[in-house]
Amino acid sequence: MTYCLGILVKDGLVIAADSRTNAGVDYISSYRKLFDFSNPGERVILLCSSGNLSITQAVVHQLNQDIKRDCEPNLHSLPTLYDVARYLGDKIRTLQEADRAWLAKDKIDFQCSFLIGGQVRGEAPELFLVYSQGNCIKATPETPFLQIGETKYGKPILDRTLGFDVPLDAVAKCALLSIDSTMRSNLSVGPPIHMVLYQTDSFEVRHRAQFQAGDPYLIKMRKHWEVALREASASMPDISWNQDGTMPPLGIADLGET
Repeated sequence: MTYCLGILVKDGLVIAADSRTNAGVDYISSYRKLFDFSNPGERVILLCSSGNLSITQAVVHQLNQDIKRDCEPNLHSLPTLYDVARYLGDKIRTLQEADRAWLAKDKIDFQCSFLIGGQVRGEAPELFLVYSQGNCIKATPETPFLQIGETKYGKPILDRTLGFDVPLDAVAKCALLSIDSTMRSNLSVGPPIHMVLYQTDSFEVRHRAQFQAGDPYLIKMRKHWEVALREASASMPDISWNQDGTMPPLGIADLGET
């Protein structure tokens, strides 16, 4: 399992991913899940992967080969990021179909998904989630983030802290905090964490970060968040309890009986 997320706001885009891959409790390894296919000055294309590792690696390899061989289409020739997302979906379907029978024979899950975000010159920045079936959805100002992999532990932080007008530096902190909180609750998500920040209309990636286990900033951030949560919890208004100290009687309907 893994956890990747992309966040699209007014000022740009943040994409982050962990690197843990596991095939059981006794086999855990790390593989990079965040890839940069940018053509600086013309377009920025950032990709995150989750799911069956052999399929996702084959997809990434094929995308690279198409660029190197100047095949049509490729990530550097398509006119919009939506076209890029559909092209990626076609690659997923083709490679899954090639291996489907053999993987299904041994009951191996061949599902995968991708996040792809960036900006093509002449277009606004965009962020898409491409499903295993090849179809896709797009981030919007109302829903500025997309996730793949182990999403549930990191989502509440994003729901409570993000908005389309949040500055990029704050967005990056939210993204890192979301991944760290997921690592705290699920051992299938782990470092190193890779993160990229892209500023709208810059057409190059100027901000990258990698956080290993025990990274000083990661430890400082985690401690700050935990202290802030405890202080916020302790300072919440008191609960208004039933003043006479008695519980109202339970009726049959309350017990779910008929």
